[in-house]
Amino acid sequence: MNVDIEKLERLLDVLADREIAEFEHEDEHLRIRIVRAHRGAPPSTSLTVTSPAATSIAPGQADGGGKEAALPDDVVDVTSPFVGTFYRSPTPDAPPFADVGSVVRKGQTLCIVEAMKLMNEIEAECSGTIVDVFVQNGKTVEYGQKLYRIKKT
Repeated sequence: MNVDIEKLERLLDVLADREIAEFEHEDEHLRIRIVRAHRGAPPSTSLTVTSPAATSIAPGQADGGGKEAALPDDVVDVTSPFVGTFYRSPTPDAPPFADVGSVVRKGQTLCIVEAMKLMNEIEAECSGTIVDVFVQNGKTVEYGQKLYRIKKT
């Protein structure tokens, strides 16, 4: 994996000039995620550059602890495809798209993740029953964060 440092430095400068707090880009060769501290916070920037083929390390795994057990074949976790705000329903007063115990079909809308002022519907990857909801309504989600667990039917 080759990273053009000069291009990366220019990108960081543009993001700082425009006061952009988060940026993420992924293609078939590279994934870049930049998170800058908010105003008033101590100065810091988090930069993650990975190859999509690289194995992800979940929090707690770097020190050998916190490993999750492998999921059974009949269970699927639906994850967020990007950073954004998680909404369980289309409007604040509407019932959730899906809740624990809901039977869903493949392609059915489970939630909305708002990213960069765009409302993105997240759909069920398989038919089954919702057995867990991992995120509270209105909370920020990260790329790859678990949203729902579905037991396939």
